[in-house]
Amino acid sequence: MSDFSLIQQAIYKLQPLDAAEWDDFSGKLLVKQYAKGDFLVREGQVENFVYFLNKGATRHYFIKDGKEFTVDFQFQGDFVTAYYSLITREPSTVFIELLENAEVIAISLEFLNEFYSKYHHGEKIGRLIAEYQYIKRLRKEMDLLSHTAEERYAALMRRNPDLIQQISVKHLSSYLGIHPESLSRIRKQHSRN
Repeated sequence: MSDFSLIQQAIYKLQPLDAAEWDDFSGKLLVKQYAKGDFLVREGQVENFVYFLNKGATRHYFIKDGKEFTVDFQFQGDFVTAYYSLITREPSTVFIELLENAEVIAISLEFLNEFYSKYHHGEKIGRLIAEYQYIKRLRKEMDLLSHTAEERYAALMRRNPDLIQQISVKHLSSYLGIHPESLSRIRKQHSRN
């Protein structure tokens, strides 16, 4: 029997389900194991799942003119998907790579749509997840414009300090929108504090 306690907590924070709704929902969850360096989705694939990180972390990035641009990190307890592709049914413009060995719970889009249609609470969960994605994206854009790289780094450290220390300077500096040399300086300052 798989451990669905983390995803159940995440769902119930959005909207508690009654026993029948939870049984129906949890009965369709797929547990998958991934190794560090595997991909949940690659550029050009159409996204068909929403994932929940039971264990592990991901990096979202795209490539332009041969250069990688990291746009997001997700950690244990987060929902993960190439959301734009999932909604539009167009090929993904991002890669979602596992940063460490991971246990992922996959929820198919087909099942989600059935669940939304069948249960009012399911529909509400879907709406709240969409709202969360919007808020997260807006907050990141505002942070890029209004916070220093040091403040953005400190916020990431609060989310997952052990893993942030292991992420390559190249990927982390791309996410923060700074040069690798600046990130090295910030890391040194942060470790002294």
